[in-house]
Amino acid sequence: MRYLRTGGPAAIRRPRPADADEFLAAVRRSRELHHPWLAAPGSPEEYDQYLSRIRRRDSSGYLICDRASGEIAGYVNISGIVLGALRGGYLGYAAFQPYSGTGHASAGVALVIDHAFSALGLHRLEANIQPGNEPSRRVARKLGFRLEGFSPDYLFIDGAWRDHERWAITAPAAT
Repeated sequence: MRYLRTGGPAAIRRPRPADADEFLAAVRRSRELHHPWLAAPGSPEEYDQYLSRIRRRDSSGYLICDRASGEIAGYVNISGIVLGALRGGYLGYAAFQPYSGTGHASAGVALVIDHAFSALGLHRLEANIQPGNEPSRRVARKLGFRLEGFSPDYLFIDGAWRDHERWAITAPAAT
């Protein structure tokens, strides 16, 4: 398998059509873990739509893989990419069972951040996290994101408008 980056227990690569069965099985295994925080693509049609969405100019998507087995351990998306003076985007991430709590998400998100700040030329990434989603908050804190604010009724997820905290990280200053 050819990876974009590797580090710790994780490696990142681009999702492919051939990953559909493994990805969808991981989503099914992880439904309780993700509820009510996110709704991952759950059908072949939704997976195809996901691939189309992350291939647009304003989006990018990555699979977090376990380095030892190559299995899909989670995924990371950057959406709403804006270049010009902002050079930023919105970061979303999730671990799949049985990799939740194993360091794969933190390692994989760190690899995507490094890729975004170097290869994609971005300067700022923002993660919007529901206040009760402690695992996602831990990843953000561990990786150096700063809490910048609170957005009531920010995103419509699982049938309701959900409050979110705004966490952000910027590229290190060039020396």
